Amino acid sequence: MDIIFLSEVKVETHLGVPEWERLTAQTIILDIEIAMPHSSSCQTDEIDDTIDYGVVVSRIRQTLSERSFKLVEALAEHVCQLIMQEFGAPWVKIKVAKPGILPGLKALGVVIERRKSTNPT
Repeated sequence: MDIIFLSEVKVETHLGVPEWERLTAQTIILDIEIAMPHSSSCQTDEIDDTIDYGVVVSRIRQTLSERSFKLVEALAEHVCQLIMQEFGAPWVKIKVAKPGILPGLKALGVVIERRKSTNPT
């Protein structure tokens, strides 16, 4: 399996359990691994044969600027589903970190992994 990784992607979003915390955008950090649906780009050297990571990052930034989440878990699930549905990735792993949210804590967050289910016909 070929995997694209995006490390320490900084994104502005509205996130937090208390409503007041979601009033102002805050920076979160994403580490994302995306499985390629096929490996033909290794032979063709063509952007059309891969998942364009620039487009992925732009789409994530767009959707997270438009949405509000209470939990990092829900945000991570949203991003995973977006990547699988819109970009055809068969598997996604994402780490969402919310930095500096508590005193003496560098960051908190979650890591989730999702795989497209294959339905036998």
